This record gives sequence, structure tokens and C-alpha cells, in this order.
Amino acid sequence: MNILLEFFVVTFKVLWAFVLAAAKWLGWPNITGAGSGLGRLFALEFARRRALLVLWDINTQSNEETAGMVRHIYREISEEATATAQQAAGDGEEEVLTHCNLQVYTYTCDVSKRENVYLTAERVRKEVGEVSVLVNNAGVVSGHHLLECPDELIERTMMVNCHAHFWTTKAFLPKMLEMNHGHIVTVASSLGLFSTAGVEDYCASKFGAVGFHESLSHELKAADKDGIKTTLVCPYLVDTGMFRGCRIRKEIEPFLPPLKPDYCVKQAMRAILTDQPMICTPRLMYMVTFMKSILPFEAVVCMYRFLGADKCMYPFIAQRKQATNNNEAKNGI
Repeated sequence: MNILLEFFVVTFKVLWAFVLAAAKWLGWPNITGAGSGLGRLFALEFARRRALLVLWDINTQSNEETAGMVRHIYREISEEATATAQQAAGDGEEEVLTHCNLQVYTYTCDVSKRENVYLTAERVRKEVGEVSVLVNNAGVVSGHHLLECPDELIERTMMVNCHAHFWTTKAFLPKMLEMNHGHIVTVASSLGLFSTAGVEDYCASKFGAVGFHESLSHELKAADKDGIKTTLVCPYLVDTGMFRGCRIRKEIEPFLPPLKPDYCVKQAMRAILTDQPMICTPRLMYMVTFMKSILPFEAVVCMYRFLGADKCMYPFIAQRKQATNNNEAKNGI
């Protein structure tokens, strides 16, 4: 009898979680690296859910382009709401548009610079209000072998991909703690769970981001701040052009192709809306992480070589090197 009652309670909680996800109010999401790639797609997905947006990027022009796309979605939502209201109760256009009141704010910010992050966060609080969803998405890759990589590029990779998470979280977490409400999203990578050759700085930065996120999640639980949710996003290679040229074994590639950016973001949004603590895309990444944890290192090396994952970044690095040489040649001319 007790187990039957418990079954009904669990079933109700599961169904209620879906109801809450469908009705979830997203408040003011703050997205870093919103000017392109996954950051832009996150902005569009949040906009479709009527979220009021704060977009950060180091590139002002691309950030404004993202904001333009967001405003286009807002207009479509307002027009659809107006048409629905008019059909149901006559002319309610002015009331509906006021009710929607969807806005997007853009800020130029270099998240690798601590002072810049804190100053921009203060501007957001004064001009917009408190941020309730923080999406730490900004990321860079140097594309050099360790001994060929300039120190300043290694430092920048660590600053943008890892250290920036500390600065943005310290800027916005205090109010979340006060309200016991908020959501922190860390966009990391499968290369934050297991590594490969040739991208030591990138892997180190993503491992750092994963470690930061997990420790922060434990700290929030230890403080009984259950109203603040965290979601760790660890996708496989995403076809955004960031790792253009990266290839695994050609016989394996059809079964494990680069992820479509839209698919990756939609999966991440589903995880965010349902307060899922972690999402690996595709799910095979869970198995790879598990095998890496239990197998001897030499066995992992054999598996990498079979998949062609041991040197998968080498074509990408070669392309980067060629592009750098071409740019230097042009500048020399």
C-alpha cells in the first residue's frame, strides 16, 4: 500500500514538473557571447518564450544583429497576440501590445576583464533590473599546439572560458541568494569531461568551468538555496565553425557527426526549462565519460585511436595555422 501511494506521489511530481516547465517565467536572462553561435541561438530561443533579454558580447555589431533578430520575434509575438485578442474580443491591440512589453538590451563587454564585467553588471542593474537567469556561454579557442601557442592566447582562453564564470556569477548571484530564486547555466563542452590532443588550453578551461559549476551547485545545496537552479551543458562538437576541420575516423563520422547548433540549443533549453542539472548531447557522451572513468588510460588511448579521436583536432589546427600564415603574408604585402 505504501509503495502504491509513493508511486502516485512520484507520478504527480513528474507531471507537475512538466506543468511548471511549460508555465515557467524566465524573467531577465543574461547571455554572454550572444553575438554569434550558440549564444545567438539561446537568445532567439529565450525570445520565443517571451523572455526579456540582456545580451553581452565583445563585438558590438554582431550583438546588435542578434538583438535585431530578437526584436523581430517580439514583433511576431505581439502581432499574433493582437490578432488573437481582436478575434476574441474586438479591437484590443493597444492593451495587448502594452501587456507584452518585450524588451532586449545589449551591452558590449569583454568578459575576460574582471573590472569590465563588474561595471557592465552594475549598468544592467541600474538600467534593466536584476538578472534571474545567467547563461555563461562566451567561449574562444586558440587553435595551436601547446608549444606553438603564445602565452597570451592561453591566458585569454582561460579567462574567457573559465575565469569569466567567476566574475559574472559573483556579479549576479548575491541577489539570487537574497531572493532564493534564479538559474545559472554553464555552457561547457564534452571536452570539459574528457580530452583530446592538441587543445590543452581549451580542455583545461572547460574542465575548469565544469569544476566551477559542480562546486557552485554543491554550495547552493549546502546553503539550502533550492530556489536557485543550475544546469551544466556539455555538447559534443557543434557545427558552428569554431572547430572547422575537426575530423574523426571517416567510417565512424556518419554515426557521430557534428551537432546541428539548433538541435544542441533546443536540447539545452529543454534541460533549463525542466531544471535538469546536466545535459550531454548526444547521450553517447554520458557513456564515453563513464568509460573514461573506469578504463585504464591505455585502454582509453586504444579507444581514441579506433575512433580517430586521438588526432581529431589536428586538421583544425593545421587550417588555423594556414589561415594565420596567409594573414601574415597579406599584412607583409
